[in-house]
Amino acid sequence: MEAKYDREVDILRINWSEAEIEESDSVSPGVILDYDSQGNVIGIEVLNASQKIKNLNPNNLKIKIEQL
Repeated sequence: MEAKYDREVDILRINWSEAEIEESDSVSPGVILDYDSQGNVIGIEVLNASQKIKNLNPNNLKIKIEQL
């Protein structure tokens, strides 16, 4: 899994697969899901991330995944 924040264009990308992006779909304004060739979600992009994610601090970006 990889998370990247590009300050220059204010985009947060989170990818959990290295598969090639075959298709992308906007699921809400400024939120895009990326799919592989088999239709699996492999990533998410958040446009204007600093406006959509409260207290976004890319230097302290941590992702916690809990199993239920």
